[in-house]
Amino acid sequence: MGRHSAAPVHHQPVASDRPRSRRGFVIGIISGAVVIVLLAVAGVAWGTGALRGILPAPADALGCSKPTQLRVVADPAIAPALEKSAQSFDAVTPCVTTTVSAQKSAETASIVASGNDPKADVWVPDSPGWQARIAATAKSLGRATPKAFFGVNVATTPMIFAAPAKQASSLAAAKPAWPSIYGGTVNALLPDPVNNGASLLALSVLKANAPASNPLAFDAAMIAVGKVIPADATAAFADAEKASTPTVVLTTEQAVFAHNESEKSSDQQFFAVYPSSGTVLDSYPYVRLAGVTSGNAAKDRLLNSLERAFVTDTKHMGQYGFRSGIGTGSLKATGVLASYTDMISPDLSSQVDLLHAWSTITMRSRMLAVVDVSGSMNEDAGGGMTRIGIFQQAAMGAVSMFSPQAELGIWIFSTNQNGSTPYKEMTPIAPIGDPQHQQAIASIIGALPSYVQGDTGLYDTVLAAVKDVQKDFIPGMVNSVLVITDGKNDNPGGGLSLQDLLAQLKTVENPDKPVEVIMIGFGPDTDLAAMGQIANATDGGVYTATRPQDLGNVLVDALSQRSCRPNCLIH
Repeated sequence: MGRHSAAPVHHQPVASDRPRSRRGFVIGIISGAVVIVLLAVAGVAWGTGALRGILPAPADALGCSKPTQLRVVADPAIAPALEKSAQSFDAVTPCVTTTVSAQKSAETASIVASGNDPKADVWVPDSPGWQARIAATAKSLGRATPKAFFGVNVATTPMIFAAPAKQASSLAAAKPAWPSIYGGTVNALLPDPVNNGASLLALSVLKANAPASNPLAFDAAMIAVGKVIPADATAAFADAEKASTPTVVLTTEQAVFAHNESEKSSDQQFFAVYPSSGTVLDSYPYVRLAGVTSGNAAKDRLLNSLERAFVTDTKHMGQYGFRSGIGTGSLKATGVLASYTDMISPDLSSQVDLLHAWSTITMRSRMLAVVDVSGSMNEDAGGGMTRIGIFQQAAMGAVSMFSPQAELGIWIFSTNQNGSTPYKEMTPIAPIGDPQHQQAIASIIGALPSYVQGDTGLYDTVLAAVKDVQKDFIPGMVNSVLVITDGKNDNPGGGLSLQDLLAQLKTVENPDKPVEVIMIGFGPDTDLAAMGQIANATDGGVYTATRPQDLGNVLVDALSQRSCRPNCLIH
């Protein structure tokens, strides 16, 4: 019986079948390790920018043909720190490319509120207060509230008083606090709160520290701070350095850090003076523009990871002058404290109303002041002063309340001033900041007693003044007539009656050129009923004054109630 066997199979040896030498095995391990190290080094170098253009991005190096794009738009103050952080994130995160664009928070807010595409997945603004502001803006545009979800804070920075180097020692020794703004011991500049979230936060702190005994104190503080409104912290620093009196900028610690990093001359640097009563943190929140979820689960996971990366990246945040999202961390830089912990909780609940109040009270004025110089203005007003004397004492202080960009003109009125015309132009309406015009105003006020004579041609003067302001009306300014009088209309030569005046005011009324009339009565003889009708006809206001300081209070109240007339609540 024969033995059967299967036919032989001819097998060509392959590399895996060949015997390996020890040397070959070691080379294989080293080669694999080199590949891994190269990938790792390439990732890190890519993250720092060292090998861009030489090696592919980590996503490409790992064979990712279409990495997920994460787009971040951030306030210019924090954008450089986020860009560094994003590079580090991309270096260790597979298949993702993160871009960071710098854009002013106010510009992004406008885009979001109007329903336009911000071309970003994440927004990091300079304050969480923008949440209420974009909602209010969207509502005013008849749009739904944006879906933007305000999450955790990526970074923070304390609100401080920034003092020029040459003034820092004296200001720090005075230990200024937020109430110091009210006491007049600190002259302050505030970058425009309309465009700077930190400035609006500063206003909310100022309001919280207003003296309860004076309901007009906060409005007066806004007028004082709003005389000069720098566009941003950089402009405010320049103004503070040029100021003739010691001046601080209400801004953030990070703004001081950034200024000093760019300005190496010690004479040009600023120092952060931390309010002795404590301060608040300005926060930079992580905002998901599509809402809590984007509708893409994979992308949402990456956005979650990016949020954690930003929040935990205290290294890069510190390099650009920021504290952590909860206010901790240490800084090493000229002009700021290494650490600071004396924080108070900010109130963000009424920032929209606060911004409206600021915009109303700081809107530039174009005013014609019409001063009664009839004979009765020489009568005794008590305390050894005449009525015209009371006005004189208060007038220059009142003028100093206005911004240099405000415009003011002065007329006087009584029946014997200008022939049969009961009023006379003393100086036309012009910017208060013009030195020659400022000197003219001071000279006119100083000479007022020499013009006192005659009777009170009130009604004809009011109509002429309204027409004059309306003739050269300037849009974007509050055009008004301010009438100071101690009596009732008394014009022996005839002239308008009250009903004639009201009818004429109705005839010349122009909704595109509104001119409000503010009436201030000095003394017990004023016809408040008639003055009230004139004020109501022009959406103005009527007030009484008996002391020099009353004029300043009246102007504060009149400025603060511009937007509510004729239905304002009386302080």
